[in-house]
Amino acid sequence: MIDKDLLGKYTAELGVLLDEVALDRFDRYAELLTEANGRVNLTAITEPNNILVKHFIDSLTLLSVTGLNAGDSLIDLGTGAGFPGAAVLMARHGVRVTLLDSTKKKLNFVSDSLSELGLSAEIVHARAEDAARQDVYRERYDVAAARAVAGLRELCELCLPFVKVGGLFAAMKGVCPTEEIDGAKRAVQVLGGEIGGIKELRLPDGSERTIILIKKISQTPAKYPRPFAKIANQPLV
Repeated sequence: MIDKDLLGKYTAELGVLLDEVALDRFDRYAELLTEANGRVNLTAITEPNNILVKHFIDSLTLLSVTGLNAGDSLIDLGTGAGFPGAAVLMARHGVRVTLLDSTKKKLNFVSDSLSELGLSAEIVHARAEDAARQDVYRERYDVAAARAVAGLRELCELCLPFVKVGGLFAAMKGVCPTEEIDGAKRAVQVLGGEIGGIKELRLPDGSERTIILIKKISQTPAKYPRPFAKIANQPLV
């Protein structure tokens, strides 16, 4: 399905080394994604090399900038077809991964696919603003990640409540969104964070990517996150 040698080469360039078991898992996941996409609208990206670059390599940039290791906890908010969370798990399966999405069919695909590969993650069918108010998820994670889900200001309110003090929220974006970053500064501060770094990367096909790293330096006030309508209509500015 995918060129495993090329995947290994590209991940090595990120500092992420994949053994044969991991390479086989990525190959099978690509097959399962393509097969299931005919039944469930999972992704518009279906050509093998594009899956390799735009889903797998894009997802694994998270490992290259956060230093996630076995035993660390990651929550992937709005995981969709499993990116970046399932890709992180396949590359470094000792990471404790939680995959959250509001679309049950997508989560069923991810859960079934990981099970076939002999891997497991915690699957949460919920909206982020609802799950973040539950003690079992609130401020429990070393890293929260969101990939192309919403604007940074809104994402901070949805994601920072999941991050433990001392952890990171990684917002995975395209071309460096300078205006979004400037517009989110108050939200970051109010929600207990500080911008810790802006990592600009380029995928093998030339696409530009930016990962905004927000450190959690204090607890998020209990009233956040608010209902999504308020997040959207009354932003923290």
